[in-house]
Amino acid sequence: MDDFSINEMLEMQKALQTKYKDKWKPISPDRGKDQLLWMMGEIGEVIDIIKKHGTEDACNDTELRKHLLEELADVLMYYNDVLLCFGISSEELKHSYIRKFEHNMKRW
Repeated sequence: MDDFSINEMLEMQKALQTKYKDKWKPISPDRGKDQLLWMMGEIGEVIDIIKKHGTEDACNDTELRKHLLEELADVLMYYNDVLLCFGISSEELKHSYIRKFEHNMKRW
């Protein structure tokens, strides 16, 4: 796998949603709010790793890096669930990202 696209991640999240449809709440904006909160918790776990072990170990310690990447993957999974919950397509996100990038390029 050379690149890992948002579309690929969204399809994987849809597969998880389908598999666990009887256990998880259905995709909806209300669930998106919950997923944002869960994502913040995962971001906190990423921060804790760096805070407790330092940036150098997070980059160089193989086991710690594996744990860091696992937590970052959790963040992305919740992020993609949020996209699904609010019906945001990769194309919409791309256009918004480009507009924001262009805006930021002109800020200072």
